[in-house]
Parts: sequence; C-alpha cells; structure tokens
Amino acid sequence: MNQNPFASLPEQRLLVTGGTGFIGRALVGQLLAAGHIVMLYSRQPGAAKSCFQGRVGAFSRWDELSDTEHFDAIINLAGAPVVGPRWSAARKQALLDSRLGTTAGLLGWLARARHKPAVLVNGSAIGYYGCRGNEEIDESADSPAGEFQAQLCREWEAEAIKAEAFGIRVVRLRLGLVFGPGGAFPKLLLPFRLGVGGRMGDGRQVMSWVHRDDVLAVIARAIANPGMQGAYNLTAPQALTQGEFAALAARLLHRPNLFATPAWLIDGLAGEMGALFTRGQRVVPRRLQDEGYVFLYPDLEKALADYLAA
Repeated sequence: MNQNPFASLPEQRLLVTGGTGFIGRALVGQLLAAGHIVMLYSRQPGAAKSCFQGRVGAFSRWDELSDTEHFDAIINLAGAPVVGPRWSAARKQALLDSRLGTTAGLLGWLARARHKPAVLVNGSAIGYYGCRGNEEIDESADSPAGEFQAQLCREWEAEAIKAEAFGIRVVRLRLGLVFGPGGAFPKLLLPFRLGVGGRMGDGRQVMSWVHRDDVLAVIARAIANPGMQGAYNLTAPQALTQGEFAALAARLLHRPNLFATPAWLIDGLAGEMGALFTRGQRVVPRRLQDEGYVFLYPDLEKALADYLAA
C-alpha cells in the first residue's frame, strides 16, 4: 500500500461530495486516517455516516449547512456514474443534474459562507475533449460541440469555475478511466477470468487511464500547493490501446485472448455511450509532468499486477 498522501498536511476541515463512491470512499478513509475532519454532502446522510462508522458529519440539503461552518478545502466528486443505462434524454439530464445541481447548491452555500475555503478541487473527466482517436491531447485542447460526454464535463467545469468569484482557488481534475481495487478493473477482467476475453472493436482505440492512488495523491497535492489552479489532465503517462490491454490481461491471468466484440455490436447495445469503449483518447498529463509530479503507477502492468496480487 502506498503512503497516505494526506498524512503530511496540517489538520484540515474538509467538505466532500461524492464521498461514498469508488474514489470518494478511499479519499475519506485516508483523510480520516490522517486525522482530518470530514463533512459529507450526501443524498443519504445516515448511510454515509454509517459507511465511516460515524466518524464523519453528513447532510443532504445545503440549507442545513450553517453559514458559520468553516472548511479549509472542498472536494467535489458528486455525480451519477457515466457508464450505466443508455444515454436517453432522461439519463443525460440525470447525469447533468447530479453534477450541476450539486455544484450549484455548493455555490449557493459559498455565497453566504462567512469563511471561504482556500481551494475547491473539482472532479471532471477526459471526456471533456471528446473522442479524438490517436491525437495526443494536453490541457490546451478545446472541448468539441456535439458530443454529450464533452458537454457534461464542460458544463460541470464551468459551474465550478464560478467559485473563483469568491476568491477560491479552483483545481479541475480531468480523470481518465480510474483503476484500482474495485472500480472498472473487475468488470474489464471478468471476461478474461471466464476464458472469453478479447479486444473490443478493432483494439486500436487508446485507453487513457489512471490509478486511484494517483488520483488521491494529486488531490492532496492540489490542497497543499497554492500554485495549482485550473485544469489538469489526470492520466497515467503511458496509455495503451484496448488491444494491448486485452493481451496484458490475458497474460497476467493466464487466460486466452481469442474473442473480439465488434464495435457495431457495442454501439448497437450501448448507443451513444458506446463511444466510451469503441473510440479512443490519448490524453497526456502535461501540466502535472511539467510541475514535477511522479506517478505512483505510470504503467498499467504494475497497476494490474498489484491488483491481482491483492
């Protein structure tokens, strides 16, 4: 296990949204282990408190949060999972509302809060850039119109940026596919465990990914470093194609890599959401590398081997 990145921070009071998700649960656990004080915004505050054995505070409505409450930092990870039911008009609206609605509520509280936090660390995703094949994408790339995943990220980030009007430093983390104990790993590896694994589509689409431990380390860095502001790609420096992932998974699991799922079938079953699996993005963490961040998991083989050994 990697060192707790929050242990070196002075005691913090933190407000976290999305604290019971795949990233949030590990985040809150490490914050508590490092001695910090955590408040959660949750639709089910009782369940959220129970998840952490009553060691956190929790609320479900922003008007419950006093304007005298003081937080040093806010970490906003709220949002319904993008991978799930087909992106119908209703599903798209639910995905937007779960992010924009929560962030708008947060901004309403910030407007009346007597003590403003120093930093808002806001989630986002590399979907901001749309699907662009093998083109190398850094933070200077634009966000295209006409793709829902780009719209979702763009509008969420635009809402978060409004916190800058209160003198708050805003760090927007554009996450790749997040791997770790849980998350996407079990779903992607299940076909290989069953002996029916293989590539999706032609296998040439690029997977830009990041390990959850790197996500947590960069969140801690964003809190501690007053020089961090704006958008950061949070992807491992070594991306790989979907075909390379299939070959690696089969080799480490000692299973065959014989099957291929045609792109037309994935797109037919998943609709617009299918692009997440059949079209690629080669997103590079330019700003983090320029600022000297050293990834804990720069290549997928180490991340996958550690997961399988756990």
